[in-house]
Amino acid sequence: MKVLLFNGSPRVSGCTYTALYEIASALIEQDIETEILQIGNKPVQDCIGCGGCSKMGKCVFNDDCANEWIEKAASADGFVFGTPIYYAHPSGRIISVMNRMFYAGGRNFAHKPAAVIASARRAGTTAGLDVMAKYLGISEMPVVSSTYWNMVHGNSPDDVKQDLEGMQTMRNIGKNMAWLIKCIEAGKRAGLPLPLTQKSVWTNFIR
Repeated sequence: MKVLLFNGSPRVSGCTYTALYEIASALIEQDIETEILQIGNKPVQDCIGCGGCSKMGKCVFNDDCANEWIEKAASADGFVFGTPIYYAHPSGRIISVMNRMFYAGGRNFAHKPAAVIASARRAGTTAGLDVMAKYLGISEMPVVSSTYWNMVHGNSPDDVKQDLEGMQTMRNIGKNMAWLIKCIEAGKRAGLPLPLTQKSVWTNFIR
């Protein structure tokens, strides 16, 4: 069993990474394999709505991490999406990549548990979390919660480590994620099939 943790910060070892690492540590204690994936500071493409992914089965842009992450998601059992907060919003980088991953590779995420987390110096976290959580809700993914909002505060990794409640919240995400993944695995072993949901009806509100 494996969880992928996506770091949407251009800083490889910054505040967002510190929070994700805490989650990963809690997962490892529960015998769950983890991998933290770094978006880094190289350019990433945004979705251009070309529809090419419906023909190719992957994003038409292949010069950044999106297709690699889609492939990794196929064999993963859970996900954590982490972002720094800029102007009360997730980083543009992680949103651009998530747009493409979920549109081109949503099949690899469906019915797998996920959490979203945010890191901020002070404010804007709840608005950012709301944006990212909507990807999970529309993709039939069980949302992993914790004992408080999924956020940490600080202007440096050392500051984040001093946010004791925030770090506790991250550890509890890991524990809840491990529990849910194991429950899903037990259901599979017992022969419980995935739900057969319908996607045949589209309603347009402008006539």
